[in-house]
Formats: sequence, structure tokens, C-alpha cells
Amino acid sequence: MNGWTGNLLRINLSTESVKKESFTEEFARTWIGGRGFALKILWDELKPGIDALGPENKLVVALGPIAGIPAPNTGKTVVAAKSPLTGGYGDGNLGTRVTVELRKAGYDGLIIEGQARSPVYLNIINDRVEILPAGEIWGKGTYETMSWLYKKYGKAAGILTIGQGGENKVLYAVIRSMEGRSGGRPGIGAVMGSKNLKAIVVKGTNDIPMADPLGMKKLGAEDLRKVGEIDKKTGWSVQGTTGVLSWCNEVAALPVRNMRKTSHQDAWRIDGERLNNARVATYGCPNCTMRCGITIHDHEGRESELDYENIGMLGSNLEIFDLPQVASLNYLCDDYGLDTISAGAVLGFYADAIDRGSIKGNFQFGDAERAKELLRMTAYREGAGDILAEGTMRMAQKIGQDSMDYAMQVKGLECSAYNCKFIPGMALAFATSPIGAHHKESWVIMFEITQTSRESYGPEKAQKVIELQRIRGGIFEFIVACRFPWIELGWDLQHYADYFNKITGMNWTLADLFKVSDRIYALMKFFWLREFPNWDRTRDYPPKAWFDPSNADKEGPIAGKILEWDKYEKLLDSFYDIRGWDKRGIPTKKTALGLGLAKEAAEVEKYAKLE
Repeated sequence: MNGWTGNLLRINLSTESVKKESFTEEFARTWIGGRGFALKILWDELKPGIDALGPENKLVVALGPIAGIPAPNTGKTVVAAKSPLTGGYGDGNLGTRVTVELRKAGYDGLIIEGQARSPVYLNIINDRVEILPAGEIWGKGTYETMSWLYKKYGKAAGILTIGQGGENKVLYAVIRSMEGRSGGRPGIGAVMGSKNLKAIVVKGTNDIPMADPLGMKKLGAEDLRKVGEIDKKTGWSVQGTTGVLSWCNEVAALPVRNMRKTSHQDAWRIDGERLNNARVATYGCPNCTMRCGITIHDHEGRESELDYENIGMLGSNLEIFDLPQVASLNYLCDDYGLDTISAGAVLGFYADAIDRGSIKGNFQFGDAERAKELLRMTAYREGAGDILAEGTMRMAQKIGQDSMDYAMQVKGLECSAYNCKFIPGMALAFATSPIGAHHKESWVIMFEITQTSRESYGPEKAQKVIELQRIRGGIFEFIVACRFPWIELGWDLQHYADYFNKITGMNWTLADLFKVSDRIYALMKFFWLREFPNWDRTRDYPPKAWFDPSNADKEGPIAGKILEWDKYEKLLDSFYDIRGWDKRGIPTKKTALGLGLAKEAAEVEKYAKLE
């Protein structure tokens, strides 16, 4: 089977059984890999209503056919499970040496089930799989854990690990790798921790199967060089993702004070220029020639790798405009294994709720030292940290007093660092993201502000959101690769179809790949419906604060402007119509059958009638 190893490795931690399983070519062609494999496995194997932190949940590590091959930015791995934060389908991707090593070991994915009796880690070397005691590293942060494992297995090993946040089941704990890489915002690290699994170590010695290995090697090497040259010419890596911070501030899209404000006069203190000036090192994922991991010394003198999202959410959103202090908060999140986006949103919501008198607490916007202490308390679920560990949706449910209106989340997942108070298309992208409010699915904000009217709620915006979902949340998530060459450097999307065909020996077009994207998005919605049979369109609404007239900016480019409910409803209708979903936001029977989901649609009919 060219392009795939054809194997999955199933590890049951309860019974300590290990089984190598094969999958069919039909399965491979239908779901391709990465998010597609993970979703289908979880759909088939999980019973609806299970405890996401119980032994019945499964942790899936999934790769795609171009993952790990010598081509631009192919060092990505998908981690997935039923989300303890949202209760629906949850996943994330991260750059890691595991991508290359797991494929070389002969697997396209791992299925980890059950629960170990005591803390363990996995050591995988080709067909040899060991379940080893993790007593020496349990309770340690991710930096110390990775250092211990590198000393034992070498720096070339692929490693995934969790910190204390995952061990203590913080609902937005992530999985970490390569010091500065994280993935699994919807609590996939908590699922790993619930299984008493501290780390996964992988080494492989086989060749990655390809239909044309010599041709791919030549093409990949040439394209890696070209992407590197484009990056040097454009200078994108000078600031990396943080270059967008000053732009967000200028166009009133920056998260400030729990997204109460959209800009701040001190934002320049934490922007990409300041970050580049403070740079002490630069890191990237495997097979990357446009490295965006900019590292600076934090307030305590440690190296901390920053990007836009963590500066936006741990910096401006908390009104902390001291870059070394922001780097310290980021370092702690990374070490504890907490998602930086959700952590910043949770702290912002907590400060906002205290300000409004909805809850008593000792935290104010701008207090970096108290924020550090709260992150530690969250990772260990101590004191106030126990409720902070639950995420903003559950916090608001407990606090009451209309606090849900300013809990900046969708489906339980906190919004990324884009304040959509008056950006309807990006608000729609957050609202219809299949894992909750994540920017990675459809970063439509640049198109919306620079290429169309910000005032518009027309169907062209719904169409653009879907187009980007098909590419960003679809193709890049199932082939699996990083989207940055395409987004930031204009690397043509056709290159990825070419890689796919050269590796698999197939002759697919981008349209063929887009159909797989639509199939995956439909099944992700079915997954949610199966968990929440009373599903309705309100679950595809952005936070209420963005519609609140009292929350409108008093000055600046969007003074007095907010999202409008009636217009948003029409925009959401357009989204559903284009996707072939009904007014509830559920794929119709016709759409499901057209995507080859007849069996899955029949299963869904047990929970809700399809139109």
C-alpha cells in the first residue's frame, strides 16, 4: 500500500497488551490519515456518553501519508480523543520528531486505550513496544521530563509528554514535544494523564513507504530549498506569527481585558519587533525551513518560545505588556502542559468576573506575579486553581449571574487571540469550528478585513470560511502537514496534491481531497450530535459579548460597532446551505449519502432525525 505503512499499533494499558493491526486500502482512501483516521477510529470505537477521563476513552496519535517525508513542513502529528473540555470530538496537531520516527517504526498511528495501574511511559522501537514505569518523571514538568528521556534515549528520539496539568486532569491540558511544541487544546493532555501515561518515546529504522521514493526525495529537497529562499526573501521568520500582533491592534482585533477592548496603546511593547530584538534562539519543527519558534529570556532568565497566540492571550488579554513577564507565563504553561490560549482566556475571564463582583478572588488585570501563582495552582488543582482548571464554560456555569455572556468560548473551547467584536466572518469561523473556537480551522480574518467589507454578512463570507476549513482543517489535518508555507509564503496548494500523488501513486486532484475534507467535517458534526442529541444551531453561536451594545468600543475604527444577531443568523444559514446542512446545523441525509456516510447517518438517526 504505497503512501501508508498499513499498520496501526493498539496498546491497552489496563491489560498491558500490544497488538499490531492492519487497515484496508479502502479505509486509507476514505479517511487518508491524521484527523480522518483519528475521527473514524473514535467514532467506531467509542460509545456515546462515556467519561472522557475514564478508561473507556481512547487516545489516538495519527499520521498522514505525507507526514514525515522530506518535503516542506511535514513534521506534524495529530492527537485526538473525546474532549473532556467540550464533551465532543477533540484534537490538535503539533510538530514533533514522533512524526518521522513513528512512520519509520512502521505505523500510521497509535490507539491507546484503558488505564495503567500506576504511572507509565511507552518506548516504541519498530516492533518492540515496552510499557515502562514512569515513577521517576511523574510529577515533573515537561522540560525536566524531556531532558530525562533525552538522556536515556538520545535527542533524535520522538517524544510526546504531559506535565502536571495533564496528570491532574486540567481540562485544557495539552501534549508537548520538542521543548516548544504543543497540541491538543481540547484537553487531550488530560486524557493522556487520565490513563496514567506520562510519555511516549518512538524510534524507527525503516523506510517510509512511497510509490516513487527517489522522485519524492528529489522533489522534496528542491521544494524545501525553495520555501527557505522565499522565507528569506519575504523575511516572514523575522517575526513569525507575532508579526500579526501590531496589525490586530491597528484594526481593532486584539484581545484586551478579556476581549472587552480591541486595542491598547502599550501593545507595541509585546509586538513582533520587540520579540525579534529580544531573540536568543530560533526553533522549528522537523522538515521546516521557515522556523517560527522565537525564543527569548523570560523574567526569570529561562528560555521561553513565543508565538502570537500565547502573547495575545497571556499578554494583551490580561493587560500585561511586559514581554519577559509574558514569556514567564508562557514558560509555566509549557512546563505544566497547559494550553496557553485557554489559560489566558481563563485568567482573563476570572479577572473580569472578579471586577464585576460575580465571584470573590485575588486577581486583577495586569498582575503578572499573581497570574504565575494561579497557573501553578491550576496545574495542581489547588485552591482557586481547581475551578480555573475547568475552563471558562464550566466556570461560568458555576458562577452564574450572566457570566456565560462574557465567557469567551464556543462549545466549551476558549477563543483564540482574535477579538471578533465586529468581524462577522471570523466570528462565524470560531463558531463553526468542529472542535470549538479555534483559529486553525479557518483563519478568515485577513481576507475579511483586507479584501472585503467588514460590514458585510453576505454569503461570500460563509463560502470563504468553508473554503478555508476544507484546506486548513481538512487537507492539512489529514495529509498531515503544516499550513504556514501556503498561508504565509504563497506556496501553491497544488504542491500538496503533487506530494500526495507521488507518494501514493494515485492521481487525485484538489477536488478529490476537498471531498475528503467535507466527509470529515460531516462526521465530526455527527460525533457531536451523538454526544448531544438535543443539538441546535445555538451551539454554532459565538460569545454573546460580541453582540452586546454595552461592550462596544467607545473609540477607534469600530467605535459603537458590534455583531448583529439577525444578520449573523442569515450568515449562519448561508454556511449551512453551502455545506448541505439543515437549519439545525446537521448534515442532511442527502449530503451524508453523497459523502459516503450511509452507515454513519443510520447511526445518527437513533439520536435525531435527518432531513
